[in-house]
Amino acid sequence: MSAPTATDWRGVAAEDIEDVGKAVTAKLQARSRRLLVSLLRPHKWSVALALVYVVLENGAQLAGPLLVAAAIDRGVAGVVAGHPATLTWCVLGYAVCGLASAGAKFGFVRLSGRVGQDLLLDLRHRVFRHVQRLSLSFHESYTSGKIISRLSSDVESIDDLLDMGLDGLLSSLFTVVGIAVTLLVLDLRLALVVLAGFIPVLIVARWFRRASHKAYRATTTAVAKVIVQFVETMNGIRAVQAYRRHGRNEQILHEVNVEYRDANNRAFKVMARFTATVRLVGNLTMAVVLAWGALRVVDGSLQLGVLAAFALYLRRFYDPLDDLAMFANSYSAAVAALEKISGVLEEEPAVAEPAEPKPLPREGRRGEIRFDRVEFRYRPDTPVVLPEFDLHVPAGQTIAVVGATGAGKSTLAKLVARFYDPSAGTVSLDGVNLRDVADVDLRSAVTMVTQENFLFAGSVADNIAMGRPDATPDDVRRAAAAVGAHEFISALPEGYDTDVRKRGGRLSAGQRQLVAFARALLADPSVLVLDEATSSLDVPTERAVQAALETVLAERTAVIIAHRLSTVLIADRVLVVDGGRIVEDGSPADLIGQHGRFAKLHEAWLESLA
Repeated sequence: MSAPTATDWRGVAAEDIEDVGKAVTAKLQARSRRLLVSLLRPHKWSVALALVYVVLENGAQLAGPLLVAAAIDRGVAGVVAGHPATLTWCVLGYAVCGLASAGAKFGFVRLSGRVGQDLLLDLRHRVFRHVQRLSLSFHESYTSGKIISRLSSDVESIDDLLDMGLDGLLSSLFTVVGIAVTLLVLDLRLALVVLAGFIPVLIVARWFRRASHKAYRATTTAVAKVIVQFVETMNGIRAVQAYRRHGRNEQILHEVNVEYRDANNRAFKVMARFTATVRLVGNLTMAVVLAWGALRVVDGSLQLGVLAAFALYLRRFYDPLDDLAMFANSYSAAVAALEKISGVLEEEPAVAEPAEPKPLPREGRRGEIRFDRVEFRYRPDTPVVLPEFDLHVPAGQTIAVVGATGAGKSTLAKLVARFYDPSAGTVSLDGVNLRDVADVDLRSAVTMVTQENFLFAGSVADNIAMGRPDATPDDVRRAAAAVGAHEFISALPEGYDTDVRKRGGRLSAGQRQLVAFARALLADPSVLVLDEATSSLDVPTERAVQAALETVLAERTAVIIAHRLSTVLIADRVLVVDGGRIVEDGSPADLIGQHGRFAKLHEAWLESLA
């Protein structure tokens, strides 16, 4: 049964809604299990050895109370009769069991710790590698704060499970099962009393599993909101301070922080109810066993050593249930985290790599772009952004795309760079459909410079060399000189080795843009897309860049998206876009002479310069 949409719920029966919820939960849990199994598979032999360590540890611990019983019932009597060998062997055996238990514990913790860290390393790499390859549409809807939450708090939840919960689970399971069998062998009637007390514990444990999973799913959602708000505030700190948004941000953080606190409190309350119930049942069972066992020792139907062993085993029998509760606690948090991480890992790129990529031509003039009956909308349920159109850009031609904000200019540019695929029709480069071009070939052939001009922390040279990682220092300098950046870079404290710091904060907006230009030009693409790439430049810098562009863009296809007509006028051809449609197409001089939309834009620009 498919899940109803948001508008359908009113007429759906409560039973159907519950069935849908169960189906969704089962799907999420199955997805989480698949991820966990795939992470553990490379370490299957290490996991098997860890199980051996656990068996050895718990076997040694289980033998202890039996040796105590033998020492009391036979060893003490032997000493009294002048035969201390039995007590001596019991004492030595107890010491050997202690050493064996400690050694097995050491081996397990060391091995499980190494496996756990290798697993987390693999998981972080998977998430980071996969997220980098997801399409632009994913990153526009899935905030960076959520991704950070997946890689931080969610991974930490899994780390907690591997560090503490797994040890507690395995040891507790072996202990409970081993002690239950041992108690049945020691005395059947007392063992049945203990197992009868175990029934309410199992009922509460079943409730605890469901309640804790629900509670910790709420905590992972709440902490993600806290991280998202914090990251968004720090990323926009200039706007926060400029517009005095401190109070509003603090209010939002307070609300999500309170939600996170309340979610944790609900989780702690569930945990407290379970542990209190286990302790109550355990203490009541111990009281009954001691009272009835003492009466049986008095009437001679039970040995004192057996009762002492029973008391020791009974304490160990209920203590592991606390460890199981802690494991369930960690497990619920880890499962909720795995659900979210696996959801990210199962996201498919909207712009997928071709199964059988086709190479781009290596000879002749390169950079011919063709739109064939292309239509675009962001999702099937959203309006059309670019109605069906055809467009041919010959190799080596520079076209400028102008129009009002929201007209579809940048969308057209993103189709050229294949940040999106058209909803219908094809976009081809040198006769090859972009859907059939391998991503590495496409990024070598098409380079895009945006208004954002993002720089990474590191040297100026490193940021320029991103365009071609194997470039020499001389190549980097020539690219910088071609766009007029060499002079200001040389004047920096350490020249090309100067650290630009976070987001290039050490440079001005215009300087960052020039570095981004140099990076793109060093890549030497056949197609260069400039999306509002000169918007951050002052007039003198813009003129220097335009002079450089006229040389660099020669015999290279270029698509320029710009509001500034000073940049547009260097183009061979201008496209005027309105409502996603190309309404004018021609050279700048021809369009100015036609007295249409571009002519009006040109006239307004001239008036602004007066």
